[in-house]
Amino acid sequence: MDNLSDTLKKLKITAVDQTEDSLEGCLDCLLQALAQNNTETSEKMQGSGILQLFASLLTPQSPCTAKVANIIAEVAKNEFMRIPCVDAGLISPLVQLLNSKDQEVLLQTGRALGNICYDSHEGRSAVGQAGGAQVVVDHLRSLCSITDPANEKLLTVFCGMLMNYSNENDSLQAQLINMGVIPTLVKLLGIHCHNAALTEMCLVAFGNLAELESSKEQFASTNIAEELVKLFKKQIEHDKREMIFEVLAPLAENDAIKLQLVEAGLVECLLEIVQQKVDSDKEDDIAELKTASDLMVLLLLGDESMQKLFEGGKGNVFQRVLSWIPSNNHQLQLAGALAIANFARNDGNCIHMVENGIVERLMDLLDRHVENGNVTVQHAALSALRNLAIPVVNKAKMLSAGVTGAVLKFLKSEMPPVQFKLLGTLRMLIDAQEAAEQLGKNVKLVERLVEWCEAKDHAGVMGESNRLLSALIRHSKSKDVIKTIVQSGGIKHLVTMATSEHVIMQNEALVALALIAALELGTAEKDLESAKLVQILHRLLTDEKSAPEIKYNSMVLTCALMGSEPLHKEVQDLAFLDVVSKLRSHENKSVAQQASLTEQRLTVES
Repeated sequence: MDNLSDTLKKLKITAVDQTEDSLEGCLDCLLQALAQNNTETSEKMQGSGILQLFASLLTPQSPCTAKVANIIAEVAKNEFMRIPCVDAGLISPLVQLLNSKDQEVLLQTGRALGNICYDSHEGRSAVGQAGGAQVVVDHLRSLCSITDPANEKLLTVFCGMLMNYSNENDSLQAQLINMGVIPTLVKLLGIHCHNAALTEMCLVAFGNLAELESSKEQFASTNIAEELVKLFKKQIEHDKREMIFEVLAPLAENDAIKLQLVEAGLVECLLEIVQQKVDSDKEDDIAELKTASDLMVLLLLGDESMQKLFEGGKGNVFQRVLSWIPSNNHQLQLAGALAIANFARNDGNCIHMVENGIVERLMDLLDRHVENGNVTVQHAALSALRNLAIPVVNKAKMLSAGVTGAVLKFLKSEMPPVQFKLLGTLRMLIDAQEAAEQLGKNVKLVERLVEWCEAKDHAGVMGESNRLLSALIRHSKSKDVIKTIVQSGGIKHLVTMATSEHVIMQNEALVALALIAALELGTAEKDLESAKLVQILHRLLTDEKSAPEIKYNSMVLTCALMGSEPLHKEVQDLAFLDVVSKLRSHENKSVAQQASLTEQRLTVES
């Protein structure tokens, strides 16, 4: 270290005189000292003020320029040296050196700029202002096709520099995308796929940029899917495949790229991984199985890619996914059920799958997860059943297969995602009067629904519970169902539902309440009164924002309440007649007609 002090003193003198031999000797000593103890040497250099002199040594003409840039690159490996490098005015001369024709100068300059940018806002800002990023992007473009080892080393350094420049910084990543870096990087990957270091650097770059939504369109216009799948097929090591997976996952969120990946043969690779790893208990293999099956499910979220893989229910992929459901591996059961839920996104697929026995497979899967089951598998299987129940022709088949019984086993669940899907599945199935009546008289179910109607922390569960209560009444039109709901305390929730911000839910509530008033007004009277139904109807009729169908159904319900003395009195006290007579001139014909009928009814009753 004493030698280092002498070297620094000597360097200060020679930097001014610029006598080449002694300058080179000093620089070699510094590089040696940095190699032995980088941190301590850097601290001494910072204390000596030598950094300020380096700016004058970074000249294209000097034979020592590459060594000076190398020293800066080494020094900037230390976080505490990056801002001093910026403050010493080194960025501008370094960026100027990017125009050099000397490969070693370019290499060391790229390293120096990359290290100064690493995790340093000041470094990135200075490089950006000096135009460094644009010069490097231009270099990548022009050197892209040259495959000699020295050039590949330079390309790797330049890629690394851009990554350090833009890592985890959305605006700088967007800047690089606007400079057109994506097509260049994809081309690099294709040409240099034999070079492990450069390939790895491209993958890191893709991983960074692919997170940005604006990048997806640019990626979709390249042959990235083809290149990644080609690279993936060559990889044997888990770590390398994992790197590719990390790029594939964000890219596969884009529907156009999903289809490109399917066409490039990614699915076959994923199925092969699943087959290889399914029985392994090694941690890496379990992780890879999960990643591969998750990615498979993600590819099925695109309409075109999903339909391509369904192949009318005859496709190899669809058949393989079916075989995952009875598997003993939870991850595969989960992926299988989610894949079925994704295939079940149009009526044709749903009908075909139900005809071919998918419901029974899903019910068997649910059965295996009733007691202390896997929540994610329960949720996925219920999601699939819910989607399959959407086409009208499937409902009766699914009811006769016993789906409601299988689903009701999960009423005990305390997990909101499972509750939500359970409710959605039942609601999809009860279009038929008989099914609605059967479920509506199930006291345990109705009591649980009423309880979930108060799940304020879980808006989805609360909304679905309300909707199912309403649906049980609307589809059954049964006095017994209404009595069960009244006895379980469900009326107040239906009245609250009439004030929902969603018109469809308001409507469902009003229709259900009108049926209650028509069929069992005496039983429900007290609950309707204490829930302040009449005040709510008054508000809905006077509110200009209320949709026409809300006004219409509010008046139908008002008429139905006339058979109750206390409710009738409330309607009179609130001067409903005035409100209704104004609605006779409403622009919607149905509303205007109903207003006339309601006015007559109120006039007669008064």
